[in-house]
Amino acid sequence: MLKWNTRLTALSLLALSHYGLANPVLTKGQELVAAGDCVACHTAPGGKNFAGGLKMSTPIGAIYSTNITPDKEYGIGNYTYDDFVKAVRGGIAKDGHHLYPAMPYISFSKITDADMKVLYEYFMHSVPAVSQKNRDSDIPWPLNMRWPLAIWNQLFYDGKIYQNDPHQSPQWNRGAYLVQGLAHCGTCHTPRGIGFQEKALDQQNPAYLTGGTLEGWHAPDLTGNVKDGLGRWSTSQLVEFLKTGRTDQSAAFGSMTDVIEHSTQYLSQQDLTAIALYLKSLKPANDKAVAPKEDGSTSIALLKGDLSQRGAREYMDNCSACHRIDGKGYAKTFPSLALNSAVLSDDPSSLISVVLKGSKMAVTQDAITGLTMPDFGWRLTNQQVADVVTFIRQSWGNNTSAVTADQVKKLRNKDSTSERKQEDNKLH
Repeated sequence: MLKWNTRLTALSLLALSHYGLANPVLTKGQELVAAGDCVACHTAPGGKNFAGGLKMSTPIGAIYSTNITPDKEYGIGNYTYDDFVKAVRGGIAKDGHHLYPAMPYISFSKITDADMKVLYEYFMHSVPAVSQKNRDSDIPWPLNMRWPLAIWNQLFYDGKIYQNDPHQSPQWNRGAYLVQGLAHCGTCHTPRGIGFQEKALDQQNPAYLTGGTLEGWHAPDLTGNVKDGLGRWSTSQLVEFLKTGRTDQSAAFGSMTDVIEHSTQYLSQQDLTAIALYLKSLKPANDKAVAPKEDGSTSIALLKGDLSQRGAREYMDNCSACHRIDGKGYAKTFPSLALNSAVLSDDPSSLISVVLKGSKMAVTQDAITGLTMPDFGWRLTNQQVADVVTFIRQSWGNNTSAVTADQVKKLRNKDSTSERKQEDNKLH
């Protein structure tokens, strides 16, 4: 179900060279920029690092990341340190216009003064200037007016720098600082409110890091939930996942692959351990959740040739070669689908999107080959996708809700690529 992807290897080598990994010791500036994953959002596909132009979809239209190289015409070359702080922490550009909160200044407001100074020096003196004009958003008037963002900030932004919790260890505080601030994990992993704001910014609010859905992908629960959170993960597994993008049972998918490739793989072992320790300290979002238990009945039925279970035939035709009849896959190669916390999420968006669009494993210093799962949206109907996803979510001890063809249709409509492939297939 997966294949070698040499293109990802080339892209990864470019990323490695960007952070200076010919010399594995990163500068402080490189460490902070990696922790913030700045290159991922401010670099368009095929573009130059930090020159902007990456398209990001919002409920009201697409916006494009900006040029943050020290170019004086289109970038931030004319920014003073105070201008830089105002933009990164406060979401206000040098000319006074408000930045869209796709720039995670809500989280970056927690960055300390010491780290902010290092970041400023890095961008001004270590990043090559690129003369690339910024692109206007596709948001239509009057929704593209920026002044309402001032009201949004008053409602949802506190601007507080991270303060150590004296009741916690230095290691816990380091993890909390990274997760809440530079790493801005809550941007994807915290549910959004009516104003598209993160419902929580730290562990004081029980909604924090309980999972969120953006652009057809569900970022899973990072609390101690034993069903679909991190309750069954060990600290060492979390560190391994953040460093390599995989464990014996799981693999990163969707935008988390980019986070591994551009950000967490470059963090020190101490910082990765601190992050894992902090995440493991979070109380479960659902303390009544029950850990799944392995059930071999599906495997036995498949071995007997019994394909009567909904989606069994689609699974055998498209998935079993890599993920196996028992759903356990192969360690660090093809992720397990049995008892996988991501599979067990109440929101099936990610599993549907993986089947429709395919997925890729993170390419890292330790795994430069990379594996890609092809998309199946071009060959499977909405009902067939719903059936195979339901089969996966209800086999081997997985016991969660079925998926409908309408749910698949909604996500397929966001992916014109699979639709075009399906039409081409019909013509042939």
